[in-house]
Amino acid sequence: MTVERIDEETPLLTNTTNKTKTCNVHERRKRAPTPLPKVQISIMMLLQICEPITSQSIYPYINQLISELDITGGDERKVGYYAGLIESLFFVTEAMTVFQWSRASDHIGRKPILLIGLAGSMISMLLFGLSKTFWALVISRCLTGLLNGNIGVMKSTIGDLTDSSNRAEGVSMLPVVWSLGATIGPLIGGTFARPHERFPQVFTAPFWKAYPYFLPCLIGVGYVFVAFWITAFAFKETIPKKRRSRILSRASSTDSSENPDFHYRADRPLLLRELFTHRVVLSVSNYVALAFLNISFNALLPLFLAMPLNIGGLGLPPSAIGYIMGGYGAATGIFQFFWFAKINRMLGEKRVFVTGMMVLPGCFMMLPMISVVAQNFGVYALVWVMIAFTMMLAVIMDMAYGAIFMYITASSPTKAALGATHGLSQTSASISRAIGPALSASLFSLSVQEGWLYGYAVYVIFAMLSIAGICLAQQLPEEVWEEEEEENDDHDTDA
Repeated sequence: MTVERIDEETPLLTNTTNKTKTCNVHERRKRAPTPLPKVQISIMMLLQICEPITSQSIYPYINQLISELDITGGDERKVGYYAGLIESLFFVTEAMTVFQWSRASDHIGRKPILLIGLAGSMISMLLFGLSKTFWALVISRCLTGLLNGNIGVMKSTIGDLTDSSNRAEGVSMLPVVWSLGATIGPLIGGTFARPHERFPQVFTAPFWKAYPYFLPCLIGVGYVFVAFWITAFAFKETIPKKRRSRILSRASSTDSSENPDFHYRADRPLLLRELFTHRVVLSVSNYVALAFLNISFNALLPLFLAMPLNIGGLGLPPSAIGYIMGGYGAATGIFQFFWFAKINRMLGEKRVFVTGMMVLPGCFMMLPMISVVAQNFGVYALVWVMIAFTMMLAVIMDMAYGAIFMYITASSPTKAALGATHGLSQTSASISRAIGPALSASLFSLSVQEGWLYGYAVYVIFAMLSIAGICLAQQLPEEVWEEEEEENDDHDTDA
């Protein structure tokens, strides 16, 4: 099968062609969705939970761990700096390797890379639990990001397992299981840290006192261990052998000029520069904007809730903040599970994504409004109503992830480049997620210390950035791009 490459400026798309494509899109949306491969999708959801469990289980105890290692020289004001560094290292190192892992999955298959990622998560988490120095924490946390490229590979696998008629149903499950993992992870970390103190009758060995944070790491590893063997025995490779063999044979070609059809083969691996098509760049740019703004809001929210009233916060205790964040995660999961696919079919991917981006300025500006009300009337019913409304806006915003995922999947130049496309998107998003929390927290402190806009400048700045994100979202086409169809014999998956 050969596919000719056509630039966006090439005037070969007539009005008739455009009408035909529009009709095809409407027919695709109206027709009954293809049944999802439930076992395969279920395994992917099982693997999706591993990511937040391993990455977020350290949050409840990381500050205490930093203090106990005496990294700050007794200055508690520096704990947040070192803890933030440890938390960000995952995204920094993930950004360095996720593209390569995703691209490798196009060559040798999704399953081997998924298994390598799971094994890497287990090894790095065990090392983290055994760390006794700051640099040991740094190395183990870096290994977590370096060895685990599964987040991009899993999205590519979902793209393999679905088509344009049922992808909304498959995508709607991703935020649900992520929310579940993001709830379970911190619970594991908070419940099982320092077990010799919490459960002295059970954990009596000196080991648990010497390594007080090993147990939550071990429990997280236990879940990943089960997921590893389920994947090894029950998951079927989603890239057919025929396509893999063609990709590898094309990859062994040393000089594309010797083969005049080389640049037009849909089953060959693409060079990195060939990924930077207009639609890939546009889709990835919107994903990066969403990820950056979302994680900046998620970093500002607990900071805002915890800071005293006199510096623009609410002064809430950790338990109240936990209930708010937990309720937000649960609401996101429930909403996505029951309504995302229906709303996406009714409005279309662009409207869903633009709507999600449009509520972001409101999310940021609600925080100073809540602060003003709290300073004048106290933290009473009206403040809690405003917090609930802000969380509702954030739930709507989270719908944008499912929509942009479908744009990214459809933007892949060829089926053989699906993994590389998702790898590129995840690399870019990881970089933005490493920058967002540090930037938003720093701007919060500067706004308060310098009195910029009465201490509320950080929210105005991010609201303006959100408006720029909306303008970028408007550049997306009304419908996702038509995807390349594979030959029938390519749809047979390996046993």
